Amino acid sequence: MIDTEAIREHIRGILVALGDDPDREGLKETPDRVARMYEEVFEGMNYTNHEIAQMFNKTFNEDAGSAENSDDMVIVRDIDIFSYCEHHLALMYDMKVTVAYLPKGKVIGLSKIARIADMVGKRLQLQERIGSDIAEILKEILETDDVAVIIEGTHSCMTARGIKKNQATTKTYNLSGRFKDNVCLNMRLQ
Repeated sequence: MIDTEAIREHIRGILVALGDDPDREGLKETPDRVARMYEEVFEGMNYTNHEIAQMFNKTFNEDAGSAENSDDMVIVRDIDIFSYCEHHLALMYDMKVTVAYLPKGKVIGLSKIARIADMVGKRLQLQERIGSDIAEILKEILETDDVAVIIEGTHSCMTARGIKKNQATTKTYNLSGRFKDNVCLNMRLQ
């Protein structure tokens, strides 16, 4: 679990290390505000992928797509999420997640896909790992390897510091099962 008391203490120390007075009017409540914010934005760190799969395992039996070689596809596009990069604790923002899968007798409630993406983002992350975590969770729930996750996002570690390229975006693909080999399926993702 997230130790909010330790966060408060450390944020106070950071303010001192930055040369500011943590007891001045504008900063008095900052350690507490940051601790509460971290508890919210890093909620996903409290759960494993398996626990997230259990939380959002709401599926429906469906005959459509149950044929072994069916190309029936479910795609949910433009799921907005944000996360924090584990290298700089910098915000990854304007992230759009696209998830696709080939149903094999089950479909998942669409809002659950968005909830999974959101919860996975609420960890110290790499964009590549967000995609693989979402895919792993969906594979467990749907009992299929035919899952694709595409993410496009902006990283403040590139836009607000360092190289400062504010137009740069990063796109990652996590393709598994038939999405790895089937060009026609991949074209339908675009």
